[in-house]
Amino acid sequence: MARPPEAKAEPAAGDRFNIADLCVQLESYLEPRDVAEVYRAYLFGAEAHEGQHRRSGEPYIFHPVEVAHLLAGMRLDARSLVAALLHDVIEDTPTAKERLKEEFGAEVAELVDGVSKIDRIEFKTQEEAQAENFRKMLLAMASDIRVILIKLADRLHNMRTLAALGADRRRAIARETLDIYAPIANRLGVRQWANELEDLGFQALYPLRHRILAESVRKRHGNRKAIVDKIRSAMIGQLEQEDIHAEIEGREKNLYSIYRKMLQKHLTFDQVHDIYGFRVVVDTVDACYRALGVVHNLYKPIPGRFKDYIAIPKANGYQSLHTVVFGPFGVSIEVQMRTQEMHRVSEAGVASHWMYKSGDAAGDHVQKQALTWLKDLLETQQKAGNPREFLEHLKIDLFPDEVYVFTPNGEIKKLPRGATVVDFAYDVHTDVGNRCIGAKVNHQLAPLRTELHNGDHVEVLTSEWGRPTPSWLDYVITSRARANIRSYLKNQKRDEAVSFGARLLDKSLDDIGVELEDVSDGERQTLLQSMKLSNWDALLADIGLGNRQAPLVARQLHPATPEAEEQSRFLRLFRRKGAKTDKSPSIAIRGTEGVVVQYARCCRPIPGDPILGFLTAGRGIVIHTEDCQNVAKYRKHPEQWIDVHWEEGIEGVFPVAIRIESRNRRGVLASVAAAIADQGANIDNVQFDDRDGRTTTMSFTLEVRDRVHLASIMRRVRALENIVRINRKKG
Repeated sequence: MARPPEAKAEPAAGDRFNIADLCVQLESYLEPRDVAEVYRAYLFGAEAHEGQHRRSGEPYIFHPVEVAHLLAGMRLDARSLVAALLHDVIEDTPTAKERLKEEFGAEVAELVDGVSKIDRIEFKTQEEAQAENFRKMLLAMASDIRVILIKLADRLHNMRTLAALGADRRRAIARETLDIYAPIANRLGVRQWANELEDLGFQALYPLRHRILAESVRKRHGNRKAIVDKIRSAMIGQLEQEDIHAEIEGREKNLYSIYRKMLQKHLTFDQVHDIYGFRVVVDTVDACYRALGVVHNLYKPIPGRFKDYIAIPKANGYQSLHTVVFGPFGVSIEVQMRTQEMHRVSEAGVASHWMYKSGDAAGDHVQKQALTWLKDLLETQQKAGNPREFLEHLKIDLFPDEVYVFTPNGEIKKLPRGATVVDFAYDVHTDVGNRCIGAKVNHQLAPLRTELHNGDHVEVLTSEWGRPTPSWLDYVITSRARANIRSYLKNQKRDEAVSFGARLLDKSLDDIGVELEDVSDGERQTLLQSMKLSNWDALLADIGLGNRQAPLVARQLHPATPEAEEQSRFLRLFRRKGAKTDKSPSIAIRGTEGVVVQYARCCRPIPGDPILGFLTAGRGIVIHTEDCQNVAKYRKHPEQWIDVHWEEGIEGVFPVAIRIESRNRRGVLASVAAAIADQGANIDNVQFDDRDGRTTTMSFTLEVRDRVHLASIMRRVRALENIVRINRKKG
């Protein structure tokens, strides 16, 4: 065991055994000077954590040593092991990052800082703290993948020692492990850690279910051992006949995989047949496909259960051939064929970059794929609106059930199962997603909500006027698409809110006889500081969204004089009586301002209706008809009324509801629908409110241009035979 000559402190006897064991392990693949540096980091960490104990009662330094043991098993480099031994000193001791930088270099200090939790920032909710923790971890991962390997080893040892914690804390950590850490380990290809994290999390979260399932598997193992041995012998014999050298290993699925399959497919334990699988490891890719033929000749393959991850690898770099066959005694078994190199990558994932320094670049390729995924995830995080949204994106991205589709150039795109054309468009590029208007799937025109399947050829159609709409969020499933759509809509809403807020404030200032240009920059800054807002646009956006009342803001900017008050009362009096004045024109509204201006569903106003606006926090301005029954309760708040009118030449269609009572005759609905269509109106919805032997009452929701258009429709329908009465529905 190598030790630096300057080391003075001697660890306790119990500690010496652990660090000695680690150093012996490291001497098998590291240079003596690197082992000495690791030991020096151990002494530094032991001194920093002196007097600290874990919940189990053991000295705290035991934990960093065990984390380093796990990483040494992956044959990680010396700096990773140094960082593992020091990964808690910034968080749990007074040691600063700068001290680590001085002692062990900038690289180690950055690794430790990336792993450290955020404990010096106060968050409003635990969810926000968790999201920020993952955000920092992802940032560090994107620059150095070793951060997440240290973090995963840290979580794995914590899961192994979870029994020392209380029941509630155990469940919370287990849930986080199953939701985030085990999927990240799987996504990065570190399957051996992912399997253990899943089973430990399952055991802590559902101890009774874990115990029952483990007992069931143990009993079945005794019954099936002879079957497994027979299948293995048969495959070895057939492969040898074909002169294929292979190593065959029988294995059981981990308990959490069995539990998840039972849960997702609503199966009992007895209905899960492919608990056992076989791994066939050969020398070449060609031998993989030849071995597949041997297995299919030996046992009948189950249709639809073959997957070629060699031709199209998984996102984490995993490669193998998978098939499920009918084995003897009616047992279905999964068989995987892979090369030695593929097997190394499948076991270690991104860690294979350090584990196996062969002439191939498999480990480098897997690491590049992981970094690409991390950077995409960071881009998604930057566009997420809040911590809940970010965690939602993260969980979606960690549980992909992939489909493979082709671009017009023949490039393969991997998407989660259930992905649509819009998901594909955003996967190509954000600008393509924002401007897509349609697509060709397998050379046939297809709507944007079309779900994609394996092997589809997809060509996105774009236009300069194409824009995301809120309805896209109903059918996209990838985190990248959802984040980009939400980001675009959020920015669009803010721009409209700023514009509308400026108009509202101008009107309110005009009411008190003041021009916005008359308000000095100093007065504006004073107001912004009192409201704790960063800039003028933020204030205008608040006004436009209804979070602040324009009249009150106007009075804060320019307190009214008695003369201005009198003038304001005079103008309001004239407006309520219908008088027209040259000052303070009403605000024109358009259907295209739906993000900020909303139309009440209770009365469904249409152009031509006498209307009024009511300022509502968070919704902007809500337009009602003047005779709407719901307006009565607003009359107690005149300061929130807004004078509005329909702008001349307004375009678009507006929903309106009508009720039709007719005699109960065959063909009445068809004749009414035809009459409405003749008048150039669309029917959004129709339902039967009441029906007996003599009469039928129907409610229609129509799209009309204005009040005149509605009147012509009602006249046309009223003239039909069997129509008793027709009226517009309100309230």
